[in-house]
Amino acid sequence: MYQEHQEHQEHQEHQEHQEHQEHQQISCQLHRRRQLQWRFVVAIATWGSTAEQPPEDDGEPGGGGEEEEEDRSSTGAVQTTGESSLNTSESSLTTGESSLNTVLGCTDVLETAEEAETQADLPDDAEQLTEPQRKENVRNSTATVKVVLVPEGHVMTVAFAIGLSIQELKRHLAAELRVPADVLQISVDGRVVEEQQSLMELGVRPHGSTRMEMSSTDPNTHPLRPLRPPEHDNMPDVITVRVQTDEGVFQEVVVEIERPRQQKAFLGGYRHQLTGAEYHHAAVQTLPKRRPDKGPVVFSRDTQTVELKSQAQQCPVSVSTQMTGIGCYVSCLKDKLVAPGNYITADEYHDRRLRAVIRLQTFARRWLAQQEVDKVRRERDRRIAWLEMQERRRREEKEEQLRDRRQRWMNPQRREDFNLLYQALEKWRREEEQRINVSLRGAERKAALCLLLEQEAQLIADIGRHRIAVKHNNYDKTVRSFLDKSAAPHQWRAADGGLIEMDSLHIIRARELRDLYNSTNTSTVSREQRLQVLMTLKHTVKEHACQLTQDIMDLIDREVDLMTRGVKAASLEGLRKRISTLFLQYIKIPAFNPEVAKLLKVPQNPSQLKKDMFLCRSCRRYLRSAAFTPSSSSGLSGRCQDCTRLNNIARSRNDFSCYKNILRKLRADELRLNKSAKIPFLLQVEDVQYLLEVVWASRSVLNGSSDLYNLVFVRWDQQRDWSPWNCLLLSNEETSAHMELEDIHKAYEATFIHSIQHKHMLARRHFSQISVMAEYLDPQPPAALGNQLVSKPITMATGERTTETTEASAC
Repeated sequence: MYQEHQEHQEHQEHQEHQEHQEHQQISCQLHRRRQLQWRFVVAIATWGSTAEQPPEDDGEPGGGGEEEEEDRSSTGAVQTTGESSLNTSESSLTTGESSLNTVLGCTDVLETAEEAETQADLPDDAEQLTEPQRKENVRNSTATVKVVLVPEGHVMTVAFAIGLSIQELKRHLAAELRVPADVLQISVDGRVVEEQQSLMELGVRPHGSTRMEMSSTDPNTHPLRPLRPPEHDNMPDVITVRVQTDEGVFQEVVVEIERPRQQKAFLGGYRHQLTGAEYHHAAVQTLPKRRPDKGPVVFSRDTQTVELKSQAQQCPVSVSTQMTGIGCYVSCLKDKLVAPGNYITADEYHDRRLRAVIRLQTFARRWLAQQEVDKVRRERDRRIAWLEMQERRRREEKEEQLRDRRQRWMNPQRREDFNLLYQALEKWRREEEQRINVSLRGAERKAALCLLLEQEAQLIADIGRHRIAVKHNNYDKTVRSFLDKSAAPHQWRAADGGLIEMDSLHIIRARELRDLYNSTNTSTVSREQRLQVLMTLKHTVKEHACQLTQDIMDLIDREVDLMTRGVKAASLEGLRKRISTLFLQYIKIPAFNPEVAKLLKVPQNPSQLKKDMFLCRSCRRYLRSAAFTPSSSSGLSGRCQDCTRLNNIARSRNDFSCYKNILRKLRADELRLNKSAKIPFLLQVEDVQYLLEVVWASRSVLNGSSDLYNLVFVRWDQQRDWSPWNCLLLSNEETSAHMELEDIHKAYEATFIHSIQHKHMLARRHFSQISVMAEYLDPQPPAALGNQLVSKPITMATGERTTETTEASAC
């Protein structure tokens, strides 16, 4: 029973609370609607010049405070602008005056004060309000508070809710005066008021008025001064407006006038030509933007100037000085003896100032000179460091070249390395033969030559055996490279520069065969893994029925049988090698692996061999064009590459690696300067050899260096592309200085330029005979036509260009 009673009571309280909230919402909406009406009337009253002035005595203003239920932060009063700038026309002016006369029908506020107070004490809806609501309405009622600023005597009038505390009033006034709230002190009749007390506790009635004094506890730092002196405004701080609430019911409302903080600028407008009405800019009709409060005002003379202090330098005439006399003794222990100095004339003074200025200029110029010397010294040190770095880099490159050549001699791995060995062998043979011819005669000479021949044959045999061993060791690397190329995806560049890769079915097939081949050749696997690899290999080759696949399956069955019998892995090495060789042969067949067709030397389609077969004049074999060395002069040479290498090993024994390096550097430099360069990519190694040995004599034109590993080709004229008739042979140290020249005719002498032009003419005449190079020839300058020289002859034997080279120019 008790629980049911408690629930019933809570339900009733909840219903009463909801009804109370609904009533408050309705009252708030009604109040806001009336407040908008009051602001409109107050705006009209303020705009007119016949606004009703409030009484100057402490009488109570009119009622109407019971409608003030809106939440307020400091005052809760209805505020409007004291100097409104509403745009009006002639028609609106007439309407405003008639409305003002209607609203302010009764101008005598004092006669209706008692009646307004009675209406304020007894509101229309008082019978419907409960006791807590009635108390709340009374606390929200406003009163006129007149604050006297001590000691200035200025009076500030504000409308303030009587339910708020003195502390809230201090905050509001502190914001208006721009002083801290804690320095304000409010008193009533000489008695200091506590901050927790409210106006209602001080005896202020609703819509009444009171008078208070306010002073500052720190008047020197925070004096109380109004922001706008009262004499500058004719509008009072508070006015009383009579508003009609219902039919025949009027209510007087206390309105506080809010003055603008700043004067608005006139931003333009326009005038109606027919009616003459003036319309101003929208910014003039709105409230000014309030600036943030920055504390006390510091724009005063005391804060912007230094404190002055007066001090007398000479005693006036009326001042007397006490001296020692009869009956008076004055001690002279602390006296100071002052002696006059030398008199300085104006010429001496100006001369001293001139010497001081000259001394200052001397030190300043010395400092500037030191700065300039330090700058030059830093540049010199930087230049020396750069030169040392370049010299160190060249020395390191030279050492690296020597180390690389020594490594190639001791452990040759490529064809160029073996050519280097054969060249060293030929050089040794010539030196020994020359020594024998000079020192020996007759039978001794013949015996020494025979011994030299036997030693040469022995060295050639050793080089051949080493070459066979290297070829055998590089077999696995060659096969792996072949399989990687066949399994590589198709690649191309996208529009944004990214690399796009695509795998086709044939590429996936080639990749699977490559992985299976690598697994077959792996020796460090267990017995179970080896059996699994063999079964996978058998199922792979079983898809195609032929004699090769049958042989592979038979070998796989044999190895599985031997492994089950417990045969050692070392005994199965030969069998596994046969399986690997046959499976590689299986991979190279395009019918089983279509991707290898593009890598085979012999195409599977016989129609492709119709116009791609040529006869080698040396070995008398028909080979494809890929087996011959291309030449820029006559297309393909008449001797295949194998015969060319064999002829070089047996006869000339030249090393072309130095010429290849020069051509590679030339192509890289021209590609960096001009991506569309073509002539360097048309030249072959033989062309570079001819240009280097015949035209430029294998020497640098500046310092005469003959080290082929240190020579490079550069442009003679930097504004034109490189060509054999626009080149210069220099060493690596000289290229940077030549590339920085802007005008070669001013940098070099006329004799030197003439010799370079002569070499260009020789190169032009030689390469003009080549059809591929002839189309890139530029017109020959007229100055060179009168000095035609014959170039050195070139002998063409069996399709190969041979040139006579000296022993000193050999690499």
